[in-house]
Amino acid sequence: MSFFGKNIKKIRKVKNLSQQAFADLFELKRATLGAYEEGRSEPKIETIIKVANYFSIYIDQLLTRELTVNELLKFKGGITTDINELTQEKFTEIPCITESNMADYILYSDKATFVNQMPKLQLPVKNGLELRGFTIVNLEMTTHDKGLYPNDIVVGHYFPVNKIKELLNGTLVLVLVSGKLILRRIYVLKDKVVLRADHSNIEDKEFLKKDIKEIWKIKYSFFKRIPEFKDDLEDQLSLLANELNKIKKQLK
Repeated sequence: MSFFGKNIKKIRKVKNLSQQAFADLFELKRATLGAYEEGRSEPKIETIIKVANYFSIYIDQLLTRELTVNELLKFKGGITTDINELTQEKFTEIPCITESNMADYILYSDKATFVNQMPKLQLPVKNGLELRGFTIVNLEMTTHDKGLYPNDIVVGHYFPVNKIKELLNGTLVLVLVSGKLILRRIYVLKDKVVLRADHSNIEDKEFLKKDIKEIWKIKYSFFKRIPEFKDDLEDQLSLLANELNKIKKQLK
């Protein structure tokens, strides 16, 4: 007769598990588990292996001697009923600018109390920088059915305005300037910046550098829809073929 029954009963008590909860872990009937604990029945080898693996206990220890409470506490175990013992992964909370709070953000973006009350995105991103989410509200950053559509979300990290010269031309940024929030590509000139949309029918916007209040350099994007994964090489070859046809027509 093995010590399996006594040991699993002691494991249950240490882990604060009922017979039913323990039985459910290993797809057993509660009556079957009771029979094991009372020594009226011996388990199949498959059950022994499952229990040993689940609680990180050597099979010979589980079967050949009665384990102490101290020993059981040292084993990793696969479950805990104490909420304080659970390892809870914490995602980064990111204040998000939406269509409904955008006007208030423009007025109170420098107020910590307002920012703290903004809706938060919880995302698995870790870079230690101050982040800001922004919900897309127009089609300015679309081109040829690609790009950012309404209700997509971008996340940018804070970029100091006094370092604006370090931004590469064409960088996607969210800018708070002259009472407006604008998501576009930035082109830095001597005393001003040009904010350019990807949509070909949208005119550029120009602002003086001194009027810029905030810059958020876009780092991540999250699509509400499932994007179409087209073959970029195929698209490029198609464009190249079109250009060659134009050249041929011009030569004729």
